[in-house]
Amino acid sequence: MFDRPIDLGKARILISNDDGIGAPGMRLLEKVARSLCPDVWVVAPEREQSGASHSLTLRRPLRIRKLGAKRFAIDGTPTDCVLLGIKHVMRKKPPTIVLSGINAGGNYGEDITYSGTVAAAMEATLLDVPAVAFSQHYSREQGINWGVAEAYTAEVLRRLTASPWPRNTLINVNFPDVASDAVTGIRATRQGKRKIGDNLSERVDPRGVPYYWIGPVRNEAPDQPGSDIEAINAGAVSVTPVFLDLTNVAALTDLRKRFP
Repeated sequence: MFDRPIDLGKARILISNDDGIGAPGMRLLEKVARSLCPDVWVVAPEREQSGASHSLTLRRPLRIRKLGAKRFAIDGTPTDCVLLGIKHVMRKKPPTIVLSGINAGGNYGEDITYSGTVAAAMEATLLDVPAVAFSQHYSREQGINWGVAEAYTAEVLRRLTASPWPRNTLINVNFPDVASDAVTGIRATRQGKRKIGDNLSERVDPRGVPYYWIGPVRNEAPDQPGSDIEAINAGAVSVTPVFLDLTNVAALTDLRKRFP
């Protein structure tokens, strides 16, 4: 664990996302961060990178565009942005904590394996910088309501930084799609299960060649007590610790018996 709590008033905060540097969720996260800390930096993708996961650009050069004091856009993935933010833009004095988001749409269950929002926090964690990913769940029929994220982001950050931080661990936060005064609490949760649905849409382009869209629908496994999915469905803010050592310890113990 990092040996002491994080003093947000004296911290350096780096913000990134996967929705792009002009996204409303990022503007909200910047607003909250600046209310807690005077030293806030932004290094984010030029364009939306949803679903980019933990991808790194290796086969072309990356370009950094300075948009203002402590504000930079990069023509790459969320992972590229955090890597360049920590190792280049802020190399003389690295950030104390990295915040990613606030994503337009939830990132819970197996979403975390696809999410560029979570990947930005993952890259920071691999570089030994504490990181939090924030996402706002919403209904496509009703549109996005940022009220819960606006009301609860600062409180979640204060509580997270009040104690030492576990190493190799990012925190994945999801806000429910309810009115801010209807939130049922803040819950510490585990990762739930929901798979991408089998709702591939096949269509044909003007030249008669078929193409496909992967749809957004998820099939959620029932009865998931203590999970992020249960919390969101109950109108609670979900706070999930995500551990980056992917070793299956139980399986490793068995394998060592077979391969002594």
